[in-house]
Amino acid sequence: MSRTIEIDLGEERRYPIHVGAGVIGERGLFAPHVDGRHAFVVTNETVAPLYLDRLRPALADAVEVSTHVIADGERHKTLDTFAAIQNALVAHRVARDGVVIALGGGVVGDLAGFAAACYQRGVDFVQVPTTLLAQVDSSVGGKTGVNLPGGKNLVGAFHQPRCVVSDTATLVTLDPREVRAGFAEIVKYGLIDDPDFFDWLEANATALLELDDDALATAVVKACERKAALVVADERESGVRALLNLGHTFAHAIETGTGYGAWLHGEAVAAGIVLAARMSHRMGWLAGQDCGRIERLFSRAGLRVRAPAALSPERMLELMSVDKKVRRGRLRLILLRRIGEAVLTSEFDPQVLRETLETGREAA
Repeated sequence: MSRTIEIDLGEERRYPIHVGAGVIGERGLFAPHVDGRHAFVVTNETVAPLYLDRLRPALADAVEVSTHVIADGERHKTLDTFAAIQNALVAHRVARDGVVIALGGGVVGDLAGFAAACYQRGVDFVQVPTTLLAQVDSSVGGKTGVNLPGGKNLVGAFHQPRCVVSDTATLVTLDPREVRAGFAEIVKYGLIDDPDFFDWLEANATALLELDDDALATAVVKACERKAALVVADERESGVRALLNLGHTFAHAIETGTGYGAWLHGEAVAAGIVLAARMSHRMGWLAGQDCGRIERLFSRAGLRVRAPAALSPERMLELMSVDKKVRRGRLRLILLRRIGEAVLTSEFDPQVLRETLETGREAA
């Protein structure tokens, strides 16, 4: 059985998120978006052999289907790969009424979405996420972009998809490490504004990590519902949507500083959230008991809870200084007053941040 969550951004930009096992092959979900159009599928070398043939029948209403396969991995989320997609769109003579289909994880979705945002000043695209992290986070909300050597996701655009089709059956082929990375993004939703969901995750972490059907369906739908609400309230991240970046300022610094791909995004997010929790505790906001609950939940999931020893506080601060939440030269962080209440603030003692970074590193 599938579930549908609506992102209501107004009549012309309302779109559905379809969640369920086997939905990747449901022609009726894709027909409204590909009927009579050229469908251009962007995927990667890992996903294409697994799911491209399952997707093709669902695109039967398109007048033509073309495919562009990119290399797998975060290190390929670059302007060069973006340019290659643009050139492929031209080579396949995709017109302005074409539609880009992103089949893969977050890297594919970000790249394909950014390509769609820019090609001929904007064409439609559909997200078909095949990783847990992409299904619960990156495929929803319209953020697209690429990395630069100096920082993650520094070039991009807001470009909402016409539809998201999240087939939970695709997750059975994920490496356990990818499942754990997705789990970190799910925990985030409980921490920012849903303490009951955090309680549920503590009780159901094992089932979720083992991809139990019921636990998976509950978690993916809940995450999409929470993100949908924040996207509708603040599409371009000028206010409450920024709370979805809990732990991400630390995480992006870890990813950039270690070389894209050494840490998966969700792995860095887990360590980043723990750093945010520890800093919140140092500031007298988050109770020590709750800080411990957060760290234990990530540790139980097999996730790292400290920044790498090789990244000094000075290097972390340097990398964090280019974060997109910096305003008027001041770094802003998402911190926790309690489990279920996150805040965006620049009102913190820089020395507390430095001490958190120093004590939150792995042993050398």
